[in-house]
Amino acid sequence: MPRIDPRSVPARHGSNYPAPFAEKAGLRVKQALGNAGGLTDFGVNLTQLPAGAWSSQRHWHSSEDEFVYVLSGELCLITDAGEQTLRAHDCAAFPKNRADAHHLINRGEQMAVYLEIGSRSDDDHCHYPDVDLDWDPAIGVYTRKDGSPYA
Repeated sequence: MPRIDPRSVPARHGSNYPAPFAEKAGLRVKQALGNAGGLTDFGVNLTQLPAGAWSSQRHWHSSEDEFVYVLSGELCLITDAGEQTLRAHDCAAFPKNRADAHHLINRGEQMAVYLEIGSRSDDDHCHYPDVDLDWDPAIGVYTRKDGSPYA
């Protein structure tokens, strides 16, 4: 079994959301461990979320399952049902095509570290109900809810 040294995997800082939506996830740091291991059916990211940072805008996927496992720290999981605290060894699952938008916020004072695992689907449409944002796989860009792309 090939070993992956996370210290050798490049870190991606922030998000690729268009302005002004990128700011809340601007402090997020991800390492694509699944990519480093050559995985193609699902992704695995080691994510660091500093105090005050968001994992993403609240969202749900049409064609991708997601799973989060907290390694350290404390996170607030926000879904349509409300808020829950996740601590080390807690996990959460988000089945595809279930319109229950979610994201994580680090409201603590310490760094939170977690694994996010998700399927990869070329036709996944990602919905962001709280803001004027959608991911349209047909054109491969973020759009407004009216379908017009961001610059």
